[in-house]
Amino acid sequence: MNLSEIMIDMPTEHESNVFGQFDVFAKKLERTFHVTLIARDGQIKILGEHNNGEKVKRVLTQLAELSKRGNTISEQNVDYAISLVYENQEESIVAIDKELICHTLQGKPIKPKTIGQKKYVDAIRQGMVTFGLGPAGTGKTYLAMAITAFKNNEVSRIILTRPAIEAGEKLGFLPGDLQSKIDPYLRPLYDALYQIMGAESFLRNTEKGLIEVAPLAYMRGRTLDNAFIILDEAQNTTPAQMKMFLTRIGFGSKVIVTGDGTQKDLPIGAISGLDVATKVVKGLEGVTICNLTSKDVVRHPLVQKIVKAYEEFEKKDIGKTKNYRSNKRKQEWSR
Repeated sequence: MNLSEIMIDMPTEHESNVFGQFDVFAKKLERTFHVTLIARDGQIKILGEHNNGEKVKRVLTQLAELSKRGNTISEQNVDYAISLVYENQEESIVAIDKELICHTLQGKPIKPKTIGQKKYVDAIRQGMVTFGLGPAGTGKTYLAMAITAFKNNEVSRIILTRPAIEAGEKLGFLPGDLQSKIDPYLRPLYDALYQIMGAESFLRNTEKGLIEVAPLAYMRGRTLDNAFIILDEAQNTTPAQMKMFLTRIGFGSKVIVTGDGTQKDLPIGAISGLDVATKVVKGLEGVTICNLTSKDVVRHPLVQKIVKAYEEFEKKDIGKTKNYRSNKRKQEWSR
């Protein structure tokens, strides 16, 4: 084993941010790469096998740069930096951090946090129709992109839509007027808009008709020119609904279609419009399909572990089903 001692400069004002509360991030690096970290007088000494020491140096350098830019280092930043180094990716979390989309009402910057998210944001900027496919927590909706385009007068209005379908529960006849009945389905979109725009600005623009949040069924018969249109939860559309939506697009519009194929609420046996659409429009000029994975999850780290666990479970389940069908055929042929 080639043991080495590597030194890296770490300004003391950034050390606690990079190491985390109670040195939790430093301990994670030590466990992951089997090294020892010693911080003293604005420097960090990395003791361990040379290749592992170099990897830790790359991670710490990236985290220090993030800290210098005013970011509070999170567990997601650390985990993602580690995964990039493990996979020998040339792109770093520092390069991803340069991509600022906008600020929330509280001044918090909204940026892509993974390579997958950065590619997704670039696709939205450059293309006309972008499909964002992936599990929960990967930032598929990216309402910030719509609001930025709206504020920069690139589009004249924002239209947000999603199919009004129950997530496994029959809600029955909800009380109230029509708006009250559809609000529960659209609440996640409202929450995101409030966070970025503020309630007053959102309500003011809604009253003017510049921001519209409506069920997918309301899109029929319309032509949507010079608008930023987001179809959320597209895995719950039927093929007919998806065709209807994609043929509403007018001149000067941008469209984002988001969905998670693993969380369908359609009746058993029903075909998802999202599955059909991605096959139909694949390869068309102006259409980009971005596949986000569990590595792009930016919610609580536990969400990433849950998504990954489900992926592995479903792979095993599919394998068992295939083996069962194969054995059943063999039994039928042997009769």
